[in-house]
Amino acid sequence: MKMPQTEDEVNEKIYDHRIMPDWSNVVNETNGTMHYSKDMIFNDGHRLSITVYSILLVLSSIGNSTVLYLIVKRRWHNRTRSPSRIDIMLMHLAIADLMVTFLLMPLEIAWAYTVQWRSTDFVCRTMSFFRVFGLYLSSFVLVSISIDRYYAILKPLKFSTNRGRIMLAIAWIASVICSTPQAFIFHLEQHPKVKGYYQCVAFHSFPTELHKLIYQISNMCAMYAFPLVTFIYCYGRIYLEIYRKSFARFRRSNDDVLGRAKKRTLKMTITIVIVFVICWTPYYIMCLWFWLDKPSADNVNPLLRKILFIFACTNSCMNPLVYGVFNIRGKANNNNTSVHNRHTSLSSGGRMAMKERNGSAHTVVTLPAVINGSNGDTSNVTQSTTLSNDIFTISKIAEDIEKEKPPKIIISDSIEFSHMPQSQ
Repeated sequence: MKMPQTEDEVNEKIYDHRIMPDWSNVVNETNGTMHYSKDMIFNDGHRLSITVYSILLVLSSIGNSTVLYLIVKRRWHNRTRSPSRIDIMLMHLAIADLMVTFLLMPLEIAWAYTVQWRSTDFVCRTMSFFRVFGLYLSSFVLVSISIDRYYAILKPLKFSTNRGRIMLAIAWIASVICSTPQAFIFHLEQHPKVKGYYQCVAFHSFPTELHKLIYQISNMCAMYAFPLVTFIYCYGRIYLEIYRKSFARFRRSNDDVLGRAKKRTLKMTITIVIVFVICWTPYYIMCLWFWLDKPSADNVNPLLRKILFIFACTNSCMNPLVYGVFNIRGKANNNNTSVHNRHTSLSSGGRMAMKERNGSAHTVVTLPAVINGSNGDTSNVTQSTTLSNDIFTISKIAEDIEKEKPPKIIISDSIEFSHMPQSQ
């Protein structure tokens, strides 16, 4: 029995046996050689899988490991405070993406290299389980993040105790439940016409094609449709509430409604969700087309479906990029805010709060800029100055400085500065 070394001798165009309803045909030639169908030999689809998955493996492992390290490092530096729910959920999202990276991607690379299954039935069932477990977990963690943002912004006092832990536990359990059927559907089977050719297949696992279609659509609903509906509802309600409150507050900034940190977190989580939708939508559109109108879908290049699934897996590489971009921007904004606050505190020293006292205006002014203007030297304020026929009498500044109280300036009817005692 001789396996052909070139693909030109094979007429079939299907690249992957996993999209086939049953075993592909083989042809016995008159000269005694046997020609395998395209899915049974090393083809362009295998080359594509090895190349792209290898690149994604490197990028995703570096990105998600970095995110995981940064979150753990932040928790270590803030040991006195309990970690925020969003940090815990982002950590679990990184773990889910790493499971996709180190379980699904190496499996696809090795399987594409060997073409047929070179291991046992137990490994076939186990790896079929883990092949989808990380994908389910990533989807369900995103659902947990969306629901958490919904409660944190719209109902902060409701369901607040252990909310994050409960939702993450449900996400893990639901992922196990949704992935378990894979271990029963996929099994090791030998080609009926080629002795010694084994493959990990889902052939003959369903009584009818209708049962198979129901299972495939159920998978799509659990991994994509249910999360998508949750995203739309949660973030739609959040933005409607923000708009309503902003309008009610005479169109003030959204920072008045949410606060800067919460607003940045909301933007980051929404961006992660948008990336998820962009990555997975083309693949599931193609799947629906294939399930509902297979004859017309067969006219599409078979490589397209594989390319779309690989593109969906790039979602595991995108999440760390989103996290990194928003954290870098957040640090830059925090630095700018601190500088702005320092300038504001200096300039706000000249602001006056007017009070009515005995029919005459009594003004109190805090002047931190005056006290700190010359490296703490108060000798500059001992000069006498005339301003618009009014005199500011500065009193007890030295005592206020020693007691760490803000100095006060009293506007009186006299017109000269009192001299401050020189600091020794």
